[in-house]
Amino acid sequence: MKKYISYGLFSVVLLVAGCLGEDKYSTWQQYRGSNENIHYTSLKQVDTANVKQLTMAWEYHTRDADTVNKSQIQCNPIIIDGVLYGTTPQMKLFAINAATGQEKWKFNPFDSLESNKRSFFIMNNCRGVAYWADGDDKRILYTAGPYLYAINAVNGKPVKSFGDNGKIDLHDGLDRDVKDFFVTATSPPIIYNDIMIAGTRVDEGAHAAPGHIRGFDVRTGKRKWIFHTIPYPGEPGYETWEDKNAYKFIGGSNAWGGFSLDKDRGIVYGCTGSASYDFYGGKRLGNNLYADCILALDANTGKLKWHFQDIHHDVWDKDIPAPPMLVKIKGQDAVAVTTKAGFIFAFDRVTGKPVYEIKETPVPTATDLIGEKLSPTQPIPTMPASFMRQNMTEKDINPYLPDSSLQKVKKAFAGYHHGNVFNSISLNGTIVFPGLDGGAEWGGPSYDPETSVLYVNANQMAWIIQATKVNEAAAHETNLQAGERIFRANCMTCHGADRKGSGTFPSLVNINRKYTAAAFDTLVQSGRRMMPAFRQLKPVERKALASFILNINADQPKAFVNQENKADDVYKMPYSIVGYNKFLTTDGKPAIAPPWGTLSAVNLNTGKYIWQKPLGDDPEFPHGSVQSGTENYGASVITKGGLLFIAATKDGKFRAFNKRNGKLLWEVALPAPGFATPSVYKVNHKQYIVIACGGGKMGTRSGDSYVAFALPDKK
Repeated sequence: MKKYISYGLFSVVLLVAGCLGEDKYSTWQQYRGSNENIHYTSLKQVDTANVKQLTMAWEYHTRDADTVNKSQIQCNPIIIDGVLYGTTPQMKLFAINAATGQEKWKFNPFDSLESNKRSFFIMNNCRGVAYWADGDDKRILYTAGPYLYAINAVNGKPVKSFGDNGKIDLHDGLDRDVKDFFVTATSPPIIYNDIMIAGTRVDEGAHAAPGHIRGFDVRTGKRKWIFHTIPYPGEPGYETWEDKNAYKFIGGSNAWGGFSLDKDRGIVYGCTGSASYDFYGGKRLGNNLYADCILALDANTGKLKWHFQDIHHDVWDKDIPAPPMLVKIKGQDAVAVTTKAGFIFAFDRVTGKPVYEIKETPVPTATDLIGEKLSPTQPIPTMPASFMRQNMTEKDINPYLPDSSLQKVKKAFAGYHHGNVFNSISLNGTIVFPGLDGGAEWGGPSYDPETSVLYVNANQMAWIIQATKVNEAAAHETNLQAGERIFRANCMTCHGADRKGSGTFPSLVNINRKYTAAAFDTLVQSGRRMMPAFRQLKPVERKALASFILNINADQPKAFVNQENKADDVYKMPYSIVGYNKFLTTDGKPAIAPPWGTLSAVNLNTGKYIWQKPLGDDPEFPHGSVQSGTENYGASVITKGGLLFIAATKDGKFRAFNKRNGKLLWEVALPAPGFATPSVYKVNHKQYIVIACGGGKMGTRSGDSYVAFALPDKK
């Protein structure tokens, strides 16, 4: 009898352990799969032996792609009770049958806005949604434009008791008047009990809102707490800003990548971006806490438990792009973070003590930008080694270029500031490598809890950032002169001095064929996707800007009359940059040698790499014997079935690798590139892998579909 009871108790223990362990990874009910943010599923119906049999199970078309303006879908959808929730290129929220792709309902955020506010609706990208339920009260929470919505998960209607008839304005409750500033969110909130914890995406120019982290009541939308990422007087970190009024006007330092959560301990983890302005810190001297920080906060109160700053006084746009993963290293509860600079940092989850030694390393401080003062040291982890190259030398120039291009690249390279990842941005141009898009990107790494192996996809592209002086307003300006000055101060960073754009930033050449003066004025005030709203510009400034960009001959010679506001002086920067420019040849080929994208696996217990390989193939790369890799956006998913699934690449392929050795086991061409993170789930005993196919980045065609794959039904 005693043996029977013991066996029964043992069975109960195993059952409970299963519920607490593997089973919590068998669903995909939240962004990135779980509170731990590890992109892992315990499902194993699809494995290394049968993955080649995967076929398309269904395709859902959102029917609102904007191919002209290169729309995207970056959403990692969630699945609740057999229903998949995701977003469209035009920021509509939808619910579909997760087994068939059949639409149940769709919510259009434009329909909920008063007509006089529609012109100020920011069209942002959305990388995921959140779910909360209490009995029959089931909600999807997501951000479209500046509004965070609570939508009934059953019928797709706004929850009227939440905020203002179903939405809250993210401009509100930041302890500063930012109503005319750009504020939205690309990542969903994370929920602890009944507290919804949210970050924001803000402008990266001088006119940027602060990126304070807030906790809201998930039922009412009322703010419960705030953590000032730019500290106020009396708060720890305030002393790291030389200008003691910085908290009144400096922006950025925002947790735009989302959060992870240790629910048992009540600790929420996030990472912040750089302070604004990104590329010149003369008006924000000091180390600038809590910019570029890993933060551990009390999820109930928002109080700081510990922090670590991975870049002091960032002037390279080296935001930490994704929140920490909750991992175990040698049995120790830890968090691990991948950075744009290509490093992996790991810390004790409770104390913040580094798992592997981190050394403050001397770095260059010379700069030709007046007023700038760089940090003399930067923290570098001793282990693991970087998952990408840390410098570009002449030996790293692309050897596959024709001689005519190769000589031009070598000459340009010699004229740029190079040789150290922490070289100052300069007037002659500085090679930024790892580049502005990483290293690691917003998709973040994946982690296998069975083996403590971390997987990270990375970009290996060099960029050129060149500073330029910003002219002061002349005593007597025409609209044309003022418009060009305003363009250089506000628009040139993205669209370039020649207005031809770069990357995902469109050309403005001949834009007068597309926009009237009135439509252009609306665009400047409202913003669109990557473009922030410039509502801080006065009507006379917008008119002057239009005369320059739209080439309105009748307005250009007229006198520009502007009433200067001394309060705006704090936002005037002496320098801007001539554009976000990759280091390319004149015909658009990378100046740096391949691979241009990689996928790596590292054992966190040892700090040693298991394998690394190029990820993707550039269709324009002529050397078939060499795998080029491509820049990549989105992340991988790890399965208990021994697989790593990832899309993310420019070539538009969806791939499955053996997670143990990196061997490619399956690939399929998607209808458009999947610059997103897959979701893995089971419905009616059948496992599905779904990916958003939005395209749009790197000159690729925009798409409008979600595609799910599964094993064929047995006959």
